[in-house]
Amino acid sequence: MNWKRLAPPLAVLVLWQAGSTAGLIPGFKLPSPLQVLGGLADLALRGMPPGHRLHVHVLYSLERVLWGYGLAVLVAVPLGILMGWSRRVRDWIEPLVEILRPIPPLAWIPIAILWFGIGIRSAAFIIFLGAFFPVLLNTVSGVRSIDPLLIEAAQMLNAGRRFIFLKVLLPGSVPSILTGMRIGIGIGWMSLVAAEFTGVRQGYGLGYMIMTARDIQRPDEILAGMLVIGLIGLGIDGGLRLAERRLVRWR
Repeated sequence: MNWKRLAPPLAVLVLWQAGSTAGLIPGFKLPSPLQVLGGLADLALRGMPPGHRLHVHVLYSLERVLWGYGLAVLVAVPLGILMGWSRRVRDWIEPLVEILRPIPPLAWIPIAILWFGIGIRSAAFIIFLGAFFPVLLNTVSGVRSIDPLLIEAAQMLNAGRRFIFLKVLLPGSVPSILTGMRIGIGIGWMSLVAAEFTGVRQGYGLGYMIMTARDIQRPDEILAGMLVIGLIGLGIDGGLRLAERRLVRWR
């Protein structure tokens, strides 16, 4: 482990705790790190609302992410490869993508609730929108960045379209696809938490938990919930980085 990378966050925590202990930072606005850890323990043992414990909130949020993000990858990767391979398909679809892409996923929340109601389907739809466009655009970019000379060389050797796709196109675009997946999961996770702010039928989810802590004025538990979100995001990104290192050994 590179301990030098831990030095800046540890320094921030020490200064933060020192400022709180000295009374320079009001606890009701920004709880100290020790208070946040206490809030985290309270979320794990007692729950917010009481009885709704932290691990169950995490599981419900991960389920919503799995559905929305998984569907986004399943749709965006094949479509991106097709758009990158065929100029005609790209000319047809690209204008629609460029119209929809700037619309924030949060702007879709009212229509998602109207279409799917309050629950996992509307949350998955919001996550799908957040993750879809980064994966799609990076896939298109990865396919288009492949050196045309490689494709021409394969064609000169009488390689079929299937061989070119499996041995040239797909391997060459994998690094860009994985980058898009890393960006997409981050945006999808942020979209999930915002979607849960609007209300969830089961009463579970990290966004719902944070909103409830806000309503009863527990800033320590709000920050603890934010910490959990950050740590889960860090873990997911680390998993994707590991997959990238194993799949793209030549980089």
